Amino acid sequence: MAALDLFGRRWNLRIIWELQHGPVGFRALQQRCDNMSSSVLRQRLTELLDAHLVSQKPDTSYELTDLGRGAYQALRPLVRWSDAWASALSVDDEV
Repeated sequence: MAALDLFGRRWNLRIIWELQHGPVGFRALQQRCDNMSSSVLRQRLTELLDAHLVSQKPDTSYELTDLGRGAYQALRPLVRWSDAWASALSVDDEV
């Protein structure tokens, strides 16, 4: 339940998604997340840091930890399902 609570908070999944390819600085991450407010981004990063899913590098960029990469991998089936769902919806729209 704790994981569902963490992932259910707005932006947390998006932050994990945006960090999947490597470290990203605060401003770049903010831009990738549709320019969410800096206060919300700081709050979400703090939650993910406390959960040990994200770490902050000495250059102040953020990256996924091993646990964070595991969370991303665990979410991959959901991404595949959502792609199939989007395809099914677009087929329905064409009919």
